[in-house]
Amino acid sequence: MDIRYGNNPKDSKFYTTDELRANYLVEKVFVSGALSLTYSHVDRIIFGGVIPVGNTIGLDAGKELGARYFLERRELGVINLGGAGTVALDGVEYKLENRDGLYVGAGIKEVSFRSEDNETPAKFYINSAPAHTAYPTVKIEISKANPIQLGSLETSNKRTIYQYVHPNVCKSCQLLMGMTILEPGCVWNTMPCHTHDRRMEVYFYFNMDSGSRVFHMMGEPSETRHLVVANEQAVISPSWSIHSGVGTGSYTFIWGMAGENQTFDDMDAIKTIDLR
Repeated sequence: MDIRYGNNPKDSKFYTTDELRANYLVEKVFVSGALSLTYSHVDRIIFGGVIPVGNTIGLDAGKELGARYFLERRELGVINLGGAGTVALDGVEYKLENRDGLYVGAGIKEVSFRSEDNETPAKFYINSAPAHTAYPTVKIEISKANPIQLGSLETSNKRTIYQYVHPNVCKSCQLLMGMTILEPGCVWNTMPCHTHDRRMEVYFYFNMDSGSRVFHMMGEPSETRHLVVANEQAVISPSWSIHSGVGTGSYTFIWGMAGENQTFDDMDAIKTIDLR
């Protein structure tokens, strides 16, 4: 498990490109045949990928959590980005097709992942946040996710936000998770941009050509920075930072949040003309 620590926004103003990437960018989210996780001390979110090939892969607590099992005091969100696969929760199996999601409440002791076909393995992207209450497990196909259409073709940001783990779909303690799909020809996400001091966010970019990149905007509105992001890489966005991006080609991204609340109208909007 890769550990990332929080920092003061004033420090980030002086980071080099390499230092920005070391603090905020996760370059390897999926590893074939393995579980790969990043633990961020920003709201203690854990995120990463699982590609089971050949064997079933279990989700263990490890020393970093100081718990008897991974979900002893945590909740979990899963979205499958590969072939069909199965998530087993204390012996109960949930089959997830491509773009199917799953919310798992606290208290589940055994969590494991497997692929239905090793030739086209499942690719489970996961987010986890601390939880104080156990809510029921819910399977969430993309057809059951809550769609919200935003943006326009004129501003190159027409997109649909699919809310998977969200109060409109299922109960959770603090975890929010969903997927944003841009319309053909649109390259901007979350623009105009915003901040929300009450919760952090992780962006995971995928469905990109090998030669494409997303320029992910971050930093304080008065002094922005950027990260150049390749396919299947993730960005940790602290609560004080804007989070917006523009791609050189098409892409999709999954967002996950943890923090004080689950309200989507709590955002502090930033006018584009005020960005620096």
